[in-house]
Amino acid sequence: VCRKQQRVMPAVNTSSLHPAVFILMGFPGIEHLQHWLSVPFTVLYITALAANSILILVIRLEKSLHSPMYLFLCMLAMVDIGLCTSTLPKVLEVLWLDNKDISFEGCFIQMFFIYIFAALESSVLVMMAYDRYIAIYNPLRYTAILSQTRIAKMLVAFLIRDIILPGLIPTLASRLPYCSSNIIPHCYCDHMAVVKLACANIIMNSYYGLSVAFSIAGFDFVLIIFSYIMIFRAVLKLGSKGARLKALNTCGSHLVVIMYFYITSIFNYVVYRFGNEIPVHVHNIFSVLCLLIPPVLNPIVYAVRTREIRQAFQKHFLKRTVILQQLSL
Repeated sequence: VCRKQQRVMPAVNTSSLHPAVFILMGFPGIEHLQHWLSVPFTVLYITALAANSILILVIRLEKSLHSPMYLFLCMLAMVDIGLCTSTLPKVLEVLWLDNKDISFEGCFIQMFFIYIFAALESSVLVMMAYDRYIAIYNPLRYTAILSQTRIAKMLVAFLIRDIILPGLIPTLASRLPYCSSNIIPHCYCDHMAVVKLACANIIMNSYYGLSVAFSIAGFDFVLIIFSYIMIFRAVLKLGSKGARLKALNTCGSHLVVIMYFYITSIFNYVVYRFGNEIPVHVHNIFSVLCLLIPPVLNPIVYAVRTREIRQAFQKHFLKRTVILQQLSL
């Protein structure tokens, strides 16, 4: 304990009331299991990187997939890579190497990218739901409505929203004085885990973070639900029972992933403010999975179950592999 205190205390800059570094504790209460936790986290992270990278490459190589639907899938894959990469490398560094230090600036940079990519994930899901709505309700004017110009305008509007509103969260948090402790009871720089260390009133920070979460995630979720209600209405009017079941199965799997993302995100925000009875390590594991599971599930639900992407993958990867094996023999 004495050694740990000697290590932590010099990190506090008393002149500016900002610590030079923060100490990420990882998963307090289950320190003896942290190396075991690193195994599934590593597997999931590698899976997310590989699956989303392959999806981007397939869409880029196959010219027949250069349409709005697959462009949105490509956007989602890029955002998923950014979302898990903004968090998992440092989490794995804490678990594998026991390197718990993160600089003051690095902590808020990480926080900035986590919230930006989470907001972008929500925005892309909205655009994808709108894409499916147009494809079903106005298929003849699909390419005219979702032109490259309109997609670019939508993307710029969402980017402005997703940078300004969530970007103020780490900006406001970095201006607080941190004069009491620099030990964060988390495995990455979560907003509330950090600001609770401040020796100042954090009510504004807490309510602003919550308002941003509900204004972005809540508004987007309502739009997505409305789009899928209209999609379900159109699907139920299909003449073939087999076509209805197939469409409902596909839309249902999409909704499961979407609801997981939104419900867990809102739950994560609320728990840090009102869920004091939940063990810290339980919440920390849950918050990591909130950022890691969607990048793993999205390529499976949106891409693997899409026939055109499966065919493009076989065309550009499997056949080439077979040819190379035959040549080597």
